Amino acid sequence: MDLMEKLVSLCKRRGYVFPSSEIYGGLNGCWDYGPLGVELKRNIKEAWWQDMIAHHDETAVPDGAPRAFGMVGLDCSILMNPTVWEASGHVGGFNDPMVDCRETKNRYRADQLVVFRLVPQNGATASGEIADDEVLFASPGEAGKTADEALLSPHRKRVTALRKKLGELELVPVAEALADAQLRARVFAPGASQPGTLTAPRAFNLMFKTHVGAMEDNSSVAYLRPETAQGIFVNFKNVCDTARVRVPFGIGQIGKAFRNEINPRNFTFRSREFEQMEIEFFCRADEAEQWYRFWRDRRYDWYVQLGLSTERLHLREHDADELAHYASACADVEYAFPFGISELEGIANRTDYDLRQHIERSGKDLSFFDDQEPDKDQRRFVPHVIEPSAGADRATLAFLCEAYCEDEIGGETRTVLKLHPRLAPIKVAVFPLVKKDGMPERALELYRSLRRQFSAFYDEKGAIGRRYRRQDEAGTPYCITVDGQTADDGSVTIRERDSCEQQRIAASNVAAYLEERIR
Repeated sequence: MDLMEKLVSLCKRRGYVFPSSEIYGGLNGCWDYGPLGVELKRNIKEAWWQDMIAHHDETAVPDGAPRAFGMVGLDCSILMNPTVWEASGHVGGFNDPMVDCRETKNRYRADQLVVFRLVPQNGATASGEIADDEVLFASPGEAGKTADEALLSPHRKRVTALRKKLGELELVPVAEALADAQLRARVFAPGASQPGTLTAPRAFNLMFKTHVGAMEDNSSVAYLRPETAQGIFVNFKNVCDTARVRVPFGIGQIGKAFRNEINPRNFTFRSREFEQMEIEFFCRADEAEQWYRFWRDRRYDWYVQLGLSTERLHLREHDADELAHYASACADVEYAFPFGISELEGIANRTDYDLRQHIERSGKDLSFFDDQEPDKDQRRFVPHVIEPSAGADRATLAFLCEAYCEDEIGGETRTVLKLHPRLAPIKVAVFPLVKKDGMPERALELYRSLRRQFSAFYDEKGAIGRRYRRQDEAGTPYCITVDGQTADDGSVTIRERDSCEQQRIAASNVAAYLEERIR
């Protein structure tokens, strides 16, 4: 069983993540967070809000940048006037190329299929031309998968047999292979028994469409938002008029977004319903590059501070040909998941594109007037925007992957989630050593006092070692045991999750001990 399988099993067993509507067979791309999962995800969102929004002004700013800047929050509606999405380009351009397999009935994003071929050993096609009788293979996966990695696919047996007679694998441009009808007729789809079962790519809009009101016609069409950012842009003037902010400043939002993903996969990583943690940071054009670097580096550091290893965490700057049409710069914070290196968060310099689009479409003035600017010609301007856009679900999955560990304590193998104490769903568990001699009563008293400050758990069932193991799997950083000595001197045993080291401490000092190590 690989790491991802073990993690998915633990998430179900310990109440982190369940398949949505599981008793009815589930729904692909949808997940429910269980009792521990909802606490972990809530802690991640709360850490983001406290660090990025509530206490943002405590952070050092770029050299030469104005010190007086602030952050405010919004919670915008999921349903918005559909013109918002027309102005932003989502209605006309939020499309992915999609292909279907007529035999297996599976659907794929064309840009996430890898097409490869076997090059004859005689090198007859060294020029790159594809022979008329050549067979091609399509394998699911992120673009950029190497040909050898593509062997880990439903074609393994067929390719292995052919490879004995032929030479090395070679990638074929996906667009070329799938758009050309003659080439497509020779492509084996994943799991297909014969070639030629893939359809031609066609545009597929990722937004979920719905209707508002009693009538279901074109006049009532609305969309579930595919991102939270546009709600911030259309409220820019409202925030400026009511919050008394001054550029540079930011607006943050945590909220649900929806995308009708063609091929949801990799557990909760790519889902149809997900939660975003986004900031739109407004600044002057000549300061945008400076603020872009600031947010790029700050967001990377945030993940490191909360426990993601720098060996698995990467900051990748986009090449010029990767940039979206509205962006002048973009970087991805990437994490090496068990299924490959994938994006956790994007930080983009979106220039003034979004505000200008909404100015043009709505006819409303979304410029900013700075009455403290000495140069009268520079007082009114349309701000540029730096956008750090993080996925709460992807962050949750990354922290779970990082935390999962199997080690050996006292000759016994255990599974443990080494979550940062700030993120752990349960901060402290309280146990009576045995259910007699007043230990449960004293343990319950301590538990009730601690739960006023911390998420705490009480357990008196089973052997103490088994109770420790349950909390190790749940990621609880501290366990406290009330034993016979507690009645004599008021002390308890406190056990640290990662090292399993124990020490005695006065029960009256437990709250202060935990506060120092968790907050």
